[in-house]
Amino acid sequence: MGNLVQKIAENLIFVGEFLLIVFLCFFVAYIIEKRIQRRRGQKERILSTRKMAMIGLFSAAAAVLMLFEVPVPFAPPFYKIDLSELPILILSFAYGPVAGVMAEFVKILLKLVFKSTSTAFVGELANFAVGCALVLPAGIFYYEKKTKRQAFIACALGVICMTIFGSLLNAVYLLPKFAALYGMPLETIVQMGTKVNPRIVSVETMALYAVAPLNLVKGSVDMLLTILLYKRLSHVLKEQEGRR
Repeated sequence: MGNLVQKIAENLIFVGEFLLIVFLCFFVAYIIEKRIQRRRGQKERILSTRKMAMIGLFSAAAAVLMLFEVPVPFAPPFYKIDLSELPILILSFAYGPVAGVMAEFVKILLKLVFKSTSTAFVGELANFAVGCALVLPAGIFYYEKKTKRQAFIACALGVICMTIFGSLLNAVYLLPKFAALYGMPLETIVQMGTKVNPRIVSVETMALYAVAPLNLVKGSVDMLLTILLYKRLSHVLKEQEGRR
């Protein structure tokens, strides 16, 4: 814990940017979910006690899954796949996009308690932001109309958003920020990618040939497992789930 506090102090500005991104994701999810509720004439609270309990439970499951990472052959070793988005995507389908964003953030907090950052929080920000790029559009789309067809479209939309947004975020912000925080030339990071994939010769090609396929594979696996598991778990997620 002391090491974590020290790292936060050393990277205070970046942590502030991280928290701003968290707030913006939560704000967008809250506004959209509230508008959908008003259009339906619903007056239920966005975050009930039951929802908060389920957010904590599924966040803990996601944090544990986040610890089990699998490298991929087409990307440098600091890019890995985990299944931490799976329980959060299921939670978003059950309770809406706000629950999904909150679970993404709680997952990161729990992960930092279990295992301190090794990337100056860049990896944690990437996981949160790219995770939200999956669960936020998917959760919103399914919250609009809860049918099996809508679930397939919601998952596909989430995977597409995750792949595009994750690639752009890495190229424009995350990779340059990682290099700056570690005092490392971007060329050194690119060279790590070149050793694995000769087509990677720049930050842009790193995003195209490493980040994009990584997110596509990860998102597709999460999508398929969500489709298979959601209906089987729905009855324990919400008392009124039978109407969905």
